[in-house]
Amino acid sequence: MNNLLLIAEIGQAHNGSLQKAHDYIDAVATTGVDAIKFQTHIAEAESSIHEPFRVKFTDDYATRFDYWKAMEFTLEEWKSLKNHCDEVGLEFMSSPFSNAAVDLLEQVGVKRYKVGSGEVNNFLLLEKIAQTKKPVILSSGMSSFKELDAATSFLRSRSINFSIMQCTSAYPTSSKQLGLNIIQELKERYNVNVGFSDHSAKVSTGIAAVAQGAEIFEFHIVLSKDELGPDVKSSLTIEEAKVLVNETRYIFNALQYPVNKDDDSAFLEIKQIFEKSLAVNKKLPKGHHLTFDDLEAKKPKGYGVNSIEFESVIGKQLTRDLNEWEFLNKKDLP
Repeated sequence: MNNLLLIAEIGQAHNGSLQKAHDYIDAVATTGVDAIKFQTHIAEAESSIHEPFRVKFTDDYATRFDYWKAMEFTLEEWKSLKNHCDEVGLEFMSSPFSNAAVDLLEQVGVKRYKVGSGEVNNFLLLEKIAQTKKPVILSSGMSSFKELDAATSFLRSRSINFSIMQCTSAYPTSSKQLGLNIIQELKERYNVNVGFSDHSAKVSTGIAAVAQGAEIFEFHIVLSKDELGPDVKSSLTIEEAKVLVNETRYIFNALQYPVNKDDDSAFLEIKQIFEKSLAVNKKLPKGHHLTFDDLEAKKPKGYGVNSIEFESVIGKQLTRDLNEWEFLNKKDLP
């Protein structure tokens, strides 16, 4: 991947408010990310009253099912969000959590699918998505390599172009849980583009992930840390996101230009200024045998014996008188 794909995850930060979802689009458009990602929940298709809460952050919902129900938008509302994204130059993305959600998103018009970590073993959903023939970004948060092997084999058997995201399903994620080492492991194991889906709420995590080779970086975003929602503690603010975008793109760009440390030709002129020549640090008579304590190194290079060669002059007898701080040249030695 020649470009870094940065995705701001809204999730349920809109709390079921269409207006707030539109507000998020306008705010995220100022950060410089490439895409904004929602989640498409259809309660009847994906959940039941028996589903436990991951985070019970309010008493407004009696069950998790009720919460998902409140997070739903109609097809026309989703289309309005997609059109808004188009207008501000953001790719509209949304993770489906049911086959019904895939049908809805196909009508909305998405260019790719992000599969959440909890859906890696949901081969029914993977098959539904595979039937669209669109690219897939697969999150690996809850999955072992054995489970990822099965999911990636399934996608490959259906000729689906996919990427994998290292992710830790902890909200927020501590430094001990990030698993930055897994980025390279995923690259080597699956030979696909690899990214990082973050819940740490730290700008530094994005920088580190990109430095480790991540080509996609997804992070949760929130308008204010004072808001209610299951992912607020795991989210960056709009201003933090702007910093993350600038810093991660800087590092990603740097990685496109590997430096050959054996080629110092670009530094020849500046080396002449900074490197040094040997000089004597005191007045010395003709016939004096040079010692280490007689020597100093002074800028610039080329006015005396190079300082790297100091061992070759120790013990040599001077052929003329030298003044204090005078450069020492080979003509001054036998």
